[in-house]
Amino acid sequence: MSNILIIKHGSLGDIAQACGAIQDISENHKESQIHLLTTKPYFELFKKNPFIHNVILDRRLSRFNLIYLYQLTRGLKNFNFNKVYDLQNSSRTTFYKNILFPKAKFDKWSSSETTLPSNISKYEFDKNPVLNRFEHQLKISKIKVENTMRPDFSWATSNIDNIKKEFNLDKYIVLFPFCSAHLVDKKWPHYNELIELIKNRFNDQLKVVLAPGPSEIHDAKNINAVSILDQNKALDIPQLASLIKESSFVVANDTGPAHISAHLGVKGLALFGKHTTAFKVSIERENFKVIQVADLDKLSANNVFEKITDSLL
Repeated sequence: MSNILIIKHGSLGDIAQACGAIQDISENHKESQIHLLTTKPYFELFKKNPFIHNVILDRRLSRFNLIYLYQLTRGLKNFNFNKVYDLQNSSRTTFYKNILFPKAKFDKWSSSETTLPSNISKYEFDKNPVLNRFEHQLKISKIKVENTMRPDFSWATSNIDNIKKEFNLDKYIVLFPFCSAHLVDKKWPHYNELIELIKNRFNDQLKVVLAPGPSEIHDAKNINAVSILDQNKALDIPQLASLIKESSFVVANDTGPAHISAHLGVKGLALFGKHTTAFKVSIERENFKVIQVADLDKLSANNVFEKITDSLL
């Protein structure tokens, strides 16, 4: 039995986006063992994925850590991989290629670089939507593409009945008002105003909740909604995915939970400023929509609320 390697390090939103491509790769190599190289935050998560047989941890230590680099590459070589699908497409994974298979073409190492169209630069190619880039990469690599353009993240969910019972969750809307500290352009500042509008319109029919990450629990106290935690700790990724999937609606900044929501098929809305476009990150789906504006500060709570009520009523 041959071995196939897929590389996907992260981030959370990227993991959700890539799960359709992972499924297509697996279903096109049904007689092979599918291995996936990822980082610590997603190591346990990928063990739940039914299209992966083995998960390999990459601690992503410095490239100058020669002992670690030797151990990692020696371990990978021992699998004698027939083919590698690089879905990370980063400078680091290109570095790995140059060590493992320096002369390999797309028939051995499939990446956006080895499958790049001859009439376009990688800089221009990377302006395309991420799912379209995956689709092109896999088609050139002779993969029959059926799921890449419609990722389904539902494999990542877990049972959260105890959490729903603790917080008395029936019908609820989940808000994700945070973002990384260095990405303030992604942050919409009017969540409390939106919450007031939701509560005035729906009363007790629709509870408003948050699911803060570990570094967001303190800041969540400034938002007038209930923080959903598990024994005072942030939900893990399967719990978060389940909370989202069972919700009535999601409103989020352009963050990992927004991409999870999009690829779980839930109703929701992502708020985009000038940092990038929703088109490029392939987030808009049948149920999950986008508001894109030049300045998030000027996007009113009333405008967002109208989009919510249009979907819920």
